[in-house]
Amino acid sequence: MKAVRYARHSRRHLLANITALTLAFGLCGQVFAQCRPVGERTQEIGCWIIERQPLGKLQSASLFWYLDRYDSIEEAQAAKGPKGIVFEAYGSSWLSTIEQAGWRQAGAGRVAVIGPLRIKPGADYSAQYMEGTFTPGMSTQPHYHPGPEALYTLTGEVCFEMPHGKIVGRAGEGIVMESGHLHTLTATGTEQRRSLALVIYESAQPWRLPSAGWEPQGLCK
Repeated sequence: MKAVRYARHSRRHLLANITALTLAFGLCGQVFAQCRPVGERTQEIGCWIIERQPLGKLQSASLFWYLDRYDSIEEAQAAKGPKGIVFEAYGSSWLSTIEQAGWRQAGAGRVAVIGPLRIKPGADYSAQYMEGTFTPGMSTQPHYHPGPEALYTLTGEVCFEMPHGKIVGRAGEGIVMESGHLHTLTATGTEQRRSLALVIYESAQPWRLPSAGWEPQGLCK
């Protein structure tokens, strides 16, 4: 009887493991990442939502993401303006600001200016900030945003695949995904990918919407 109970337990354990692997992996063994609040974080690997910020009605059709690094959270807070937020990620204190072209901040440790981020003038927008740590081969499922997405890569390499091609971003580079473009994001190369991300989206809609039937063709492999 003990042998029978052990066999049944082993089968249940095996089925549970298979189910977990099925949820974590796609049909071709590709690992998919879901973005979750940073408060739920239990590990480094994954996509983590740092903060959401209402922006209100934006009048300019073209904006830029200014990303500055400071020695302490207090210095970043002291430099923050009305369109900025301060957060800590990857061992640094960051000031993130959404502004028009040519904006300057005195004393800033400027890391990147990413844009243009094209939006609808007069529409109400919100911003979502994220950090993503992916091992090579990790990907998002096909989706799009009702607004532009900007990405700054600190380490590793990232690839956006779209129906009309791909965009590759390497360490120290910023890239932009235009509003409404279907895409997947994949960590490519051999090094762990660490990135900061911003999505500016129309407040009346979800920040992320699923693909309407498009499937990637493996351009980022």
